[in-house]
Amino acid sequence: MPAPPERPVGCPPGLEYLTQLDQILVHQQVELLEAFLNWETKNRYVVKNSMGQQVFYAREESGLCWRLCCQQGRPFVMHITDNNNEEVIRIVRPFQCCAGCCWCADGGNCCSLTINIESPPGTIVGTVTQTRSSWKPEMNVMDSSGETVLKIRGPCCLCNMVCCRCDIQFAVMSADLTQEVGIISKQWAGAIKEMFTNADTFSITFPRDLDVKVKAVLVGALFLIDFMFYEQKN
Repeated sequence: MPAPPERPVGCPPGLEYLTQLDQILVHQQVELLEAFLNWETKNRYVVKNSMGQQVFYAREESGLCWRLCCQQGRPFVMHITDNNNEEVIRIVRPFQCCAGCCWCADGGNCCSLTINIESPPGTIVGTVTQTRSSWKPEMNVMDSSGETVLKIRGPCCLCNMVCCRCDIQFAVMSADLTQEVGIISKQWAGAIKEMFTNADTFSITFPRDLDVKVKAVLVGALFLIDFMFYEQKN
């Protein structure tokens, strides 16, 4: 990976290289214990640029009882480190026992799934919150002050199995919903991988000049989408 540029004003430390990117790929690593024994393990991901070069590594921190009892609904902390093993982004998902229903979610109430993004760790740069919708998943992307800066609109069909081999796209829209500014895509990983593992592949595209803190928040949105829709047992 090329050396990161000098840190721009307002850029959290460790995110200098992210300022230059307009696409990242996120590959969940296959856990053999989980695949063969149905034993929920901590997720691990490799984050790459569009040329396939690793730029970050993500590892889940969660308790065994949470993983076994709550599975995709478990709370977790996702530590994202650079190639020097320095933590640059921390993603925190609290436990919400009654959240997730698209009809009841109301952008921050107890029924809305929420995830917080910190960069550097300990400093919140944004939050992603599920909002009320009829069928299609909808989320608000908010900055550190709680102001909605982007909105995410998902498809009606979230299936990604053998019968439906297309990529599943979640549109990243401007706050007023007049312009599409990016896409979070759940990519088809092949029949064997989709049928027998939870190891998913995602991509995010966004404008190169988008605020790097908002880029970090969109990474958090990707993990929220993964746990909401694609961590179920196959």
